[in-house]
Amino acid sequence: MSELLALADRGAGVPLRELALVGLTAAITTFFCTGGVRMFATRVGAVAYPRERDVHLQPTPRMGGLGMYFGVCAAIFLASQLPALTRGFVYSSGMPAVVVAGGIIMVVGLIDDKWGLDALTKFAGQVTAASVLVTMGVAWSMIYIPFGGVGTIVLDQMSSILVTLALTVSIVNAMNFVDGLDGLAAGLGLITAAAICIFSIGLLRSHGGDVLYYPPAVISVVLAGACLGFLPHNFHRARIFMGDSGSMLIGLMLAAASTTAAGPISQSSYGAKDMFVLLSPFLLVIAVLLVPALDALLAIIRRTRAGRSPFSPDKMHLHHRLLQIGHSHRKAVLIIYLWVAIIAFGAASTIFVEPRYAGAVVVGAIGIAIVATVIPLLRREDPDPVLATAPDSSPAAEPVVYDEK
Repeated sequence: MSELLALADRGAGVPLRELALVGLTAAITTFFCTGGVRMFATRVGAVAYPRERDVHLQPTPRMGGLGMYFGVCAAIFLASQLPALTRGFVYSSGMPAVVVAGGIIMVVGLIDDKWGLDALTKFAGQVTAASVLVTMGVAWSMIYIPFGGVGTIVLDQMSSILVTLALTVSIVNAMNFVDGLDGLAAGLGLITAAAICIFSIGLLRSHGGDVLYYPPAVISVVLAGACLGFLPHNFHRARIFMGDSGSMLIGLMLAAASTTAAGPISQSSYGAKDMFVLLSPFLLVIAVLLVPALDALLAIIRRTRAGRSPFSPDKMHLHHRLLQIGHSHRKAVLIIYLWVAIIAFGAASTIFVEPRYAGAVVVGAIGIAIVATVIPLLRREDPDPVLATAPDSSPAAEPVVYDEK
């Protein structure tokens, strides 16, 4: 059996076993390092104490992104030493760029986790990290527009820089914004990174192991492993929060993975009939942005209509609403996982199957997700407006624990 697998890998030009080993290394390293980071964060006082708008009852250490970064570095170092993956480092700077830019944004996050940073300073750090990605060669070089017969647009240097900076900073902030429930950001990072990895493996298979498609495969499998290794510490009830150091690191790596996946694609590579394949990297980015973007839009409308500042905090985010209609903490997180997985894997699957078949499956999955989302409302016979304002007011219910956001 092992000989057949080896033959299949060589024939397809896809180092599946090496990628799996790299992802496993990231998961194991992150898992064990996070325990030490939790003790370190407690000792230095990087702790999220309950605030008026928070619901978590116990002080919880932050800085979980440091443990994830250790896992990322260990896994990328291993990848650089494996003969099957080495040429991906020779012909691309994508993986080293993630280590350098990830280190910058992780340090910015650590400072914020410990002392707090104003929004402008944090934004400057995000732009700096994104600029490092661009400087080291990770940038969108072309964009496919399926409307009006435009086709593929090759970006000039300035446009490439601006598009890459905008998308990277947007994804970083999206992941930072969505980090509101235990395990939510790590789980979404895992799901989306896995989808990008599947998409990249499809590119490797269809192009006979072209070296251009190694970076997205390695970056995404490393991120998926790091998120997987962190989840046991962070899923409800969380023993450590990833903090901005973790959420921004996830956002940066997702941006780098999707950028390196889309960069080598051109319309001539697939043909006009496969436009969904060309759009898949954008759809994967949308999968990351959809939940927080929708949440942010609804928050702005809600607060503005109430005569308040759009930046004033409240407890009416999407995950709060899932809790209010009757979902438990874990079920609320799993529901959001489901919605993002449908979009992410639906987009990634277009490289393996016809878009119309993938679309049919996605439509069916959306129907299931809608039913799963509204089940508490269907079961509720006489909604109590008082109970509707609290996640769970029953005496026997466990207190809900949120992340520090």
